[in-house]
Amino acid sequence: MPIKNEASIGDEHIRDVRAAIEHRATWFYCLLDEAGKKGLDWDDFARKAIFRVGCFHSERNFTETSDLKEFPRQFPSELGKKVFEMEIVESTPDRYVVEFHYCPLVHAWQKLTDSEEEIALLCDIAMEGDRGIASAFPAFKFDIEEKIAEGGDVCRLVYTLKPERA
Repeated sequence: MPIKNEASIGDEHIRDVRAAIEHRATWFYCLLDEAGKKGLDWDDFARKAIFRVGCFHSERNFTETSDLKEFPRQFPSELGKKVFEMEIVESTPDRYVVEFHYCPLVHAWQKLTDSEEEIALLCDIAMEGDRGIASAFPAFKFDIEEKIAEGGDVCRLVYTLKPERA
């Protein structure tokens, strides 16, 4: 399914932040591309590295909670909401759903490759950061139900209270 990824909002500051994210997504792509040229399989190292980044980010920026009503106070940030055009579509004691309507990383990768399969793989590897963040919340189950990079209308992140916690 073709990738649909069009920004609809963004003042100059938001465009600047998106450009910085795109620049880093370009680094990410070029590093993986060069590693591939050396015969390295991206999955052999990139997933673990990006997961570590998510854990690092979580340790420094989040406070562990087992309360899905508390978690939205930490995620997403106000800036993140604007940059990724995020929308909280559900927030209950048992389920928290955030949808991203735009992704600057995907936008950068679309400039670098025409391969939708490669973009989907890059996205999934990049989402190891989200998985790393989520790992810091042992009371929550984390799922990615839809991805822009796979032709979805949004990236849908879903946090649910694990059954033993419900």
